[in-house]
Amino acid sequence: MRIQGWLTSIIFFHLLFPADIIGLWWAVGSPLVVDTNTICKKMKRLARRQRTICKREPEIVKEVAKGAKLALMECKYQFRNRKWNCTTAKRSLNKILRRNIRESAFVYAATAAGVVYTVTRACSAGLLRQCSCVINRRDKSTDGEWEWGTCGDNVEYGYRKSRDFMDARKRKRRVDFTTMIQLHNNDAGRMAIKNHMRRDCKCHGLSGSCTLKTCWKKMPSFREIGDILKAQFDGAIKVKISNDGKNIMPHGRTIKPPSRNDLIYADTSPNFCKKNRKYGSLGTKGRECMPEYMGVGGCDILCCHRGYSTNQMTVRENCKCRFIWCCDVVCETCETVKTIYKCY
Repeated sequence: MRIQGWLTSIIFFHLLFPADIIGLWWAVGSPLVVDTNTICKKMKRLARRQRTICKREPEIVKEVAKGAKLALMECKYQFRNRKWNCTTAKRSLNKILRRNIRESAFVYAATAAGVVYTVTRACSAGLLRQCSCVINRRDKSTDGEWEWGTCGDNVEYGYRKSRDFMDARKRKRRVDFTTMIQLHNNDAGRMAIKNHMRRDCKCHGLSGSCTLKTCWKKMPSFREIGDILKAQFDGAIKVKISNDGKNIMPHGRTIKPPSRNDLIYADTSPNFCKKNRKYGSLGTKGRECMPEYMGVGGCDILCCHRGYSTNQMTVRENCKCRFIWCCDVVCETCETVKTIYKCY
């Protein structure tokens, strides 16, 4: 089984299927590779809107799977130096996503954003026959030195398809507290892209004089989106259900009500210092750390003040590379001694 498909499947089945079905895949020890055919073969488990997309727009499902994979890779990057590092080992993410904690909020938001990103990108590349690029003809808010033109990223289309596919299963079921939280975080992820579209321009004029600029709307990089969602993770708002069971409200009286852009959670996260199978914590024993860092990623914090080991290993890598016309790069192989620090 391809490792990318295995990683994507962990997220994807949580986002689409109930917990008992997810547990079944883990029980047999073989998560399915998430591709268009695999997703759409489970038609009875999909909501009606998802089934419609499978039948009529299989290329959208392909981009949905790409978006889930993109989100997981970004999650791993953003939390690479944290006690919880978005690991998929030993079913841990399975258990993380079952609880309404900060970490699951990030994963849901990032996945919804990932789907917006891949669908919008495919649309701009002309790979989706159902959509077209956007030219902001109606927007007259220019300064006279530039004008709208060329095709911009159709983020509204990506937003709509992400919502249609990612939220359909949840909206089909009874809207309970957990569902409300997950739908909110899905939308926060999508809004992270929609709110941060930027204007890119191209100059026109004799000898590059730039007497006129033609501009279009473009998505930020997904790394920028990951940074935004990570900041929202750090400032996530703890919530509770209202007395009538219909609304989400902040857990404390002094906490501001969450906006559409905020990540929300209801349960306190485990400290992730020690292994706890019930909550999906693998602990930090054996994790590499950086003793010179005093903050996140430093050995003191990452190792939870347990201390760390110091080992040296010889690493072989390319060095003294030079370019030879035309067109080769020739490198020597150098051996260096690297010091590795690992948490006790």
